[in-house]
Amino acid sequence: MRIGSPKEIKNHEYRVGLTPESARELTARGHEVWIETEAGCGIDATDAQYVAAGAKIVDGPDPIFAECEMVVKVKEPQAVERAKLREDQILYTYLHLAPDPEQTKDLVASGVTAIAYETVTGPRGQLPLLKPMSQVAGRMSVQAGASALEKAHGGRGVLLGGVPGVMPGKVVVIGGGVVGFNAAQMAVGLGADVTILDRDPEVLEKVGTFFEARASTRFSNRANLHDSVCQADLVIGAVLIPGAAAPKLVTREMLGDMQKGAVLVDVAIDQGGCFETSKPTTHADPTYVIDDIVHYCVANMPGAVARTSTYALNNVTLPHALRIADLGWKEALRRDPHLAEGLNVHKGTVTYEAVANELGYEYRTVADILG
Repeated sequence: MRIGSPKEIKNHEYRVGLTPESARELTARGHEVWIETEAGCGIDATDAQYVAAGAKIVDGPDPIFAECEMVVKVKEPQAVERAKLREDQILYTYLHLAPDPEQTKDLVASGVTAIAYETVTGPRGQLPLLKPMSQVAGRMSVQAGASALEKAHGGRGVLLGGVPGVMPGKVVVIGGGVVGFNAAQMAVGLGADVTILDRDPEVLEKVGTFFEARASTRFSNRANLHDSVCQADLVIGAVLIPGAAAPKLVTREMLGDMQKGAVLVDVAIDQGGCFETSKPTTHADPTYVIDDIVHYCVANMPGAVARTSTYALNNVTLPHALRIADLGWKEALRRDPHLAEGLNVHKGTVTYEAVANELGYEYRTVADILG
């Protein structure tokens, strides 16, 4: 199979779909790998390293979209990229379609077979291709929030860890999954006063046992959420419903009850955000202020630490890429029901139920497509 990885063009996105090491694994199995020139420069991977791995360097993205059977990316294809996609081509990348009707419309119109990293499942219902980026984003959320809390950046002027004789900052993490757990780890490590909210008693028990007295847990209902948010210096939104739009848990009305200069970091922004006032931002202009509350809503947070993120991502995406290349997408999905959960769009139909329901498309099952 001929597999291509173009240079990412989303604002301040430095990751790349394939590392030189991943390219070598594919070429060693007899596949062709095409890499756009300088696609790996954001992770300090040179064209020469890709050539040494057996890949072919091509000038610009057009040859990849025109001639490669599978396109491996990191972020969702931008409008100019979607216009190049074609029927019988495989797109393997993050998509996050539920809050993005324009992208969904274009993918459906293209006839492409689109497999989304974020909905591929694992044996215990986990999301293994999303997990490493959730770990990175969770850890970065505290780093970003701590910076946004500085007075020069519009925040309250609070140091999360405090100093002797001065109370630490209060961090509230909404959601105790992978993002929330990693955010809490970082906040606890800085010495902050940390509270984790979740609706799942088992999650609360797990994080409570892990953190013991170093963090508090609260059941996430309206009263507890409002109370916690209003006391917080930093609120991290870490809510995920696989494939679906995130619920709006912090309302515009709540902002008026929060402390002036408090910070909201919405890690769920890829799925539409879990704060009512969230809108996607970029690393070039990461924050904005509404009702005296600083919002940080960068939609590709891990792109800022591109080398760490790319290698962590390739560790989990490459095995499936090899399977698709070796067997063809249809046989690979037949043999692996967890990979089959990643199929979101195929030949003009939406094949992920949460996306179809959210955007009003007729839903076609993967089983029907695979026959």
